[in-house]
Amino acid sequence: MRIVVLSGAGISAESGVPTFRDDKNGLWARFDPYELSSTQGWQDHPERVWAWYLWRHHLVQRVDPNDGHRTVAEWEKITGIEDVTVVTQNVDNLHERAGSSAVHHLHGSLFEFRCDNCDSAYAGELPEMLEPELEAEPPQCTCGGLIRPDIVWFGEQLPERPWQASVDAVQRADLLIVVGTSGIVYPAAGLPEMALAQGTVVVEINPEETPLSSSATLAVRQSASDALPHLLQQLPSLLKRV
Repeated sequence: MRIVVLSGAGISAESGVPTFRDDKNGLWARFDPYELSSTQGWQDHPERVWAWYLWRHHLVQRVDPNDGHRTVAEWEKITGIEDVTVVTQNVDNLHERAGSSAVHHLHGSLFEFRCDNCDSAYAGELPEMLEPELEAEPPQCTCGGLIRPDIVWFGEQLPERPWQASVDAVQRADLLIVVGTSGIVYPAAGLPEMALAQGTVVVEINPEETPLSSSATLAVRQSASDALPHLLQQLPSLLKRV
C-alpha cells in the first residue's frame, strides 16, 4: 500500500506552533497576514517581515513533534506499506524531526534561506531571538541583496520540484490522508480532488468541517494526534460504514 499524507497547520498547532491568526503574543496581532507574507510586504518592510519569520524559526525549534507526526513516521516501518509520502503546507520541520523520510514542502521551509537578489542559498549564522521583536535587520548577501526565508509568499509560485513530486505521489497513492488543513488553499487543495477523481480513498482528519468533508471517502472529526495513531487499524471497519 502506498500512503500520502497531506498535512496543514492543524497538525503543527497541536505541537504549539500557532497559526498566524492564533498567535496571541499581541505584537503581530495588528498586522494583516499579507503584510508579513507577501513580496510587497517584504519590499515595504523587510525588517518587519524578517523579524516575524526569524521568531517563528526559533519558536519551532523549541517545540516537539506530536503523536500525529510520530505516527506518520512509524507507518514507514509497517510490513505491507510500500511507502509513506508527506506533502505538507507547513513550513516547520516537525515531520522530519519525527522521522518521516519523504517530505515535500509545498510552501517552503523556515529552515532554508536565500538571497532576494541573486537567489543563492544562505547557510550563515542566524541571530538568536528569545522573545518576539517587531523589527530585525536581515543578513546581507555578498551580492548586496537581503537574505529572506525560502517561503512561498502571496504573489509567488509554488516550487516546481516539490509540487511535481507531490502530484506524482498522489497519482500513485492507494490512500490519501488529509489532516489539519482547511482545504481552501490552492493548488494544494486540488490534490484531494485529483485523488478522488482517480478512485483513490481519501480520508479527512479535522475537528472542523471543511469544503472537502462532503466529498471525502471518510471524514473523521478528531485531531491528528487523536485519530492518526489508530487510523490504519480502524480504517477497514470505518470504510464499511460509509
